[in-house]
Formats: sequence, structure tokens, C-alpha cells
Amino acid sequence: MSKISTDQLLDAGVHFGHLKSKWNPNMAPYIFMERNGIHVIDLNKTVVKLEEAAAAMKQIAKSGKKILFVATKKQAKEIVADAVKKVNMPYVTERWPGGMLTNFATIRKAVKKMASIDKMSTDGTYETISKKEKLTISREREKLEIQFGSIVDMSRLPAALFIVDISKEHIAVAEARRLNIPTFAIVDTNSNPNLVDYPIPANDDAAKSISLIMSVVVAAIQEGLSERKSDKDKNEDEGRKDADKAVEAAASAE
Repeated sequence: MSKISTDQLLDAGVHFGHLKSKWNPNMAPYIFMERNGIHVIDLNKTVVKLEEAAAAMKQIAKSGKKILFVATKKQAKEIVADAVKKVNMPYVTERWPGGMLTNFATIRKAVKKMASIDKMSTDGTYETISKKEKLTISREREKLEIQFGSIVDMSRLPAALFIVDISKEHIAVAEARRLNIPTFAIVDTNSNPNLVDYPIPANDDAAKSISLIMSVVVAAIQEGLSERKSDKDKNEDEGRKDADKAVEAAASAE
């Protein structure tokens, strides 16, 4: 698994926290100092926590399970979406729909609605309805795509959540906690790290900071997926060898 250095974190501005007046006291263990009224994050702690989170996410990916990424703030949404597409993980970068986790069956119905609309365009149904109905259905499809298009392949609850800014995404954090779904998160100095299982103390506002942390996380997931594929190929090869031996043994017996 690729290592990250404090120099890389420093260059990306990961150490910049919020104003001292906005701090959350639970972040005290991760704060190195105060400078000009702004808290500075201890990057040595960030390295440890980031590596710990990356190792755990690698194992989840290796097991074949999904991690749902949540980042709806303007400076994070595009970075997260682009990074996560590389590893085919679900993500939410528009508004978090209440009940995404706690009322997952209803969310799945909305996703299935997209599929049924798509089917209408191929089975001839579109040819039997008016232009006004087509327009209404198309608009509904567009809204569903914006909200749920990025989770269309998530057929069951995710094995974990990765969140950028737990203060902004407090509803997602609360739903995951309620269902005992493990949470990973970039946690700035104004948030409570005790609300998530794997807090990564870091600047959650700067694009460079978010991008660097996402690169480490995605690399770990890619490694987990690669190991999963390698193990699967190895097992298949061993299965074929065992089958060949069985055939040879049977032939010798004759």
C-alpha cells in the first residue's frame, strides 16, 4: 500500500484547520498548535489515521463489498465523483436523500423506477403515449438520474461510508451509526471525530487536501480489488489443476 508523507500533506494544506473559536474540543488530540487564531492539525497523526483507514478500506474492497462515498459540498463533489468512478464504488454528491440507509427499500424503488422508464424506450411503450407524457417521464428520469444515478449498482446496504465533512453530512453519519455501518471520514477541527469509526484529521475545505486524501484511499481500494481478482484467478487455476488430476487418475485406473 502506498505511503503518504507529512511533506505531501503539508504541500496540500492538509494541516490548516478552522478558527480557534469554531473548534470542537474532541479534536484536541489531533491539534498540533494554534497560529494566528487558526488551529494547525498534527500531520503525524493524520498520517497514522489515514494509513489505518486506507488499510481497513482495502480489506473491505478485497472482500467484494461496497463503500458509499458522501461529499455534497461544492469543493469536494467533483473530486470525489471522479476519484470513485475509477474503482466503481457508489457515491452521493448531490443532496443526501433522507432515509438513504434507514429506508433503503424505498430508495431502491426509486432506482428501479429509472430502470422501468429506460425499458419503456426500448419495448415500444414510448410509441403509444403522447408527447406531453413523454416529456413528463423524461423530466422524471432526469431528476432520478441526478439523485440516484451514482448508486444504481448498489443493490444492498453498503459495508461502509466514506464522508467528507461530517458536520455538513450529519444526517448520513446519523443513519450509518443507527445501522452500525462503519464510517470513515475527513474530519476538520470544527467537527467531532468521536462520531465516526475512522476519523482522518485534515482540512476538509481545500480541494488539494481532499484530492490528496482521496488519492490515497482510492489507491488502497484499487489494491484490494486487484488482490481479490488475483486470489480468484489463483483459485480457478487450482480448481482446473485438480480437475485435470482427477481426469488423469480416472484414465490411469482404466
